[in-house]
Amino acid sequence: MPERTSYDAVIVGGGHNGLVAAAYLARAGRSVLVLERLDHTGGAAVSTRAFAGVDARLSRYSYLVSLLPPKIVRDLGLRFAVRKRTVSSYTPTVRDGRPTGLLVGGGEARTRTAFAELTGSEREFAAWQHFYGTTARLAERVFPTLTEPLPTRAELRAVVDDDATWHALFERPLGEVVEETFTDDLVRGVVLTDALIGTFATAHDPSLRQNRCFLYHVIGGGTGDWDVPIGGMGALTDALADAARRAGAEIVTDCAVTGVATDGRSAEVTCEQGTIGARRVLVNAAPRELARLLGEAPPPPAEGAQLKVNMLLTRLPRLRDTGVDPREAFSGTFHIAEGYRQLESAYQQAASGTLPASPPSEIYCHSLTDPSILGADLVRQGYQTLTLFGLHAPASLFTADNDTTRDRLLAATLAELDRHLAEPLADCLARDADGRPCIEARSPLDLDRELGLPGGNIFHRDLAFPYADPSDEALGDARSAPARWGVATTHPNVLLCGAGAVRGGGVSGIPGHNAAMAVLEEG
Repeated sequence: MPERTSYDAVIVGGGHNGLVAAAYLARAGRSVLVLERLDHTGGAAVSTRAFAGVDARLSRYSYLVSLLPPKIVRDLGLRFAVRKRTVSSYTPTVRDGRPTGLLVGGGEARTRTAFAELTGSEREFAAWQHFYGTTARLAERVFPTLTEPLPTRAELRAVVDDDATWHALFERPLGEVVEETFTDDLVRGVVLTDALIGTFATAHDPSLRQNRCFLYHVIGGGTGDWDVPIGGMGALTDALADAARRAGAEIVTDCAVTGVATDGRSAEVTCEQGTIGARRVLVNAAPRELARLLGEAPPPPAEGAQLKVNMLLTRLPRLRDTGVDPREAFSGTFHIAEGYRQLESAYQQAASGTLPASPPSEIYCHSLTDPSILGADLVRQGYQTLTLFGLHAPASLFTADNDTTRDRLLAATLAELDRHLAEPLADCLARDADGRPCIEARSPLDLDRELGLPGGNIFHRDLAFPYADPSDEALGDARSAPARWGVATTHPNVLLCGAGAVRGGGVSGIPGHNAAMAVLEEG
């Protein structure tokens, strides 16, 4: 039970963003209560022993860190660190009947050679260097703005200070610049994948949702690097919960919030344990959930588009491409069926209501970079984890029969991986205490049921460009602190601090930070 009947701030949802907000506000001397419906905090950023009797703590849902600002780690004194991956990606393919692939990483000289051997010239590598040099400069300029008041479109364009880059990434469909810059189909596909993570779109979607997804995937940390959380993703949320409690915040789990009422000046939060007063309510949940709590009309439906798979192996499988060590290939992002034309074909098939014949996915092995998530015996025996994220799997495909469709898509996805392996992946899967293979899959509908992600959308709704959009009525009074920080709702004292806020999405803590800054700015 909460210790008090009224608080300066009540935070609905104990995911990582809610915990960030709680820690900042409590450190500033505010009375803070976090209410979480599950029996644990962390939301999608948790570590779990997913397989019975097996000492392996997997990052069950979210699994890599890019967008978390070091500022938040420093400000809150978090006992948390990440580790760099030496290999960025490996993409297997078959050229002229020969198994080969593209390894990006291991130093510039090695990457240059890999490009030349795959494409037959130096051109693609030069284009790659120029393109990602441009995104690196963009990241350096844009990332620091994410923890500052929301700029206008004109202000952000001035920060970018590069009209060609602005036009290519903020105004034109991403497919246009990809096709102008690269000629090799496989290279084009590797570039495009960052625009399709959890985002159901084509390279030329006029909505530019693919551009927005791409932007957030290349600006993280000011570098675009995707790092491995030491100890698994749960290490971050455990550290955040500790920081919030140390600062004086109360955290109550097993407490589902059923309603929020507000007159704009004070609010009441109703949960199973009773009604709690609050000066402000911060909602660390999707806009759909916010509308439900307020008794308002829901926003347009959101839809996720991914298959999430966790595996534990007794060993890494051997590859058909003998020119690369599996320990390198799986330590970065291992792309499957993600050539440019393959991605378009998969999209078109899914959009027509059928499962992709060659489902695209990407895989990585956490335990190669950070074995601490495995028990000592498993490490000694050479066990490894694999995390697979499938693309172009919209929730609509699963509505008729979620379980059967999920199983069919999983089988097709693993078959696509097996095409590039010298042995079936099934031969490498570990077994749990009951003798079952150590593999679990989650569809968008599973994520909706388990985590409250609307339609399984990992961003809660379509991502927004990181600037103020005056057409967004949900921002309320554009002069208010919540609107200035991109966390406003139509109610002055109810703030959105989850992934659905402007500049939300991913494991970042940015919406939580920004909601706390808006509260502190208003006093």
